[in-house]
Amino acid sequence: MDLGLEGKVALITGGSDGLGRATALGLAREGCAVVICARRPGPLEAAATEITRQGGQALAVPADVSRAEQVQALFAAARQRYGRLDILVNNAGTSAALPFEEADDDLWQQDLELKLFGAIRCIRAAAPLMRAQGGGRIVNILNTGAKAPGARSLPTAASRAAGLALTKALSREYAPHNILVNALCIGIVESGQWERRWEREGRPGTLEEYYARMARERGIPLGRVAAAAELADLVLFLVSERARYITGTAINFDGGLAAVT
Repeated sequence: MDLGLEGKVALITGGSDGLGRATALGLAREGCAVVICARRPGPLEAAATEITRQGGQALAVPADVSRAEQVQALFAAARQRYGRLDILVNNAGTSAALPFEEADDDLWQQDLELKLFGAIRCIRAAAPLMRAQGGGRIVNILNTGAKAPGARSLPTAASRAAGLALTKALSREYAPHNILVNALCIGIVESGQWERRWEREGRPGTLEEYYARMARERGIPLGRVAAAAELADLVLFLVSERARYITGTAINFDGGLAAVT
């Protein structure tokens, strides 16, 4: 299936490993030039090297999207290299889930800066570029807590719920400009974040066994966690010409776990 992505330019935040890296690789294989950012320069450069080794175009820009000046520098570098932007995937973010009374103001502020304001800053920079060329695609990576928050899920659940509202509001505001805005509410997907947690816990069993145990303990109906490449496939569809009538949606990607659709 031709996704119509040849020659497009995509920017992926949190693009150094896991979901972001898989998405960047998938977009590059479809003919996109990709700009990736992350806070850790080493893994970021490794991701860019992998993309170019596979024949793709990649620009790696170290950036923390919770810092406004770094977002400005990121988009300036993208404009200088490629002169346009067609796709934005807001993927940067880590889980911060605690009982309410254990989450202090600093943690709340850090979480909102990274997940909500990071996305806001990137969209604010991307939208004029997309509008000038007649359209674009924005995908916000959230989690299922945005729709159905559980106990001990703050501040992440609140940040993600705000991201869901942002998605819906902007889908309406930008529709006249052919800028489509959608969200993916993910469950457990193989990623560097989970691998680091496995390492912090002393590497109990193999990583595959660790993922299998999580699937059992969480009661995922499909009986497994998702591969990052599976999420990337969904992102690729949403930013493609095949999905040109889809905007304002929030698709669950959780193996059937969430109680709400």
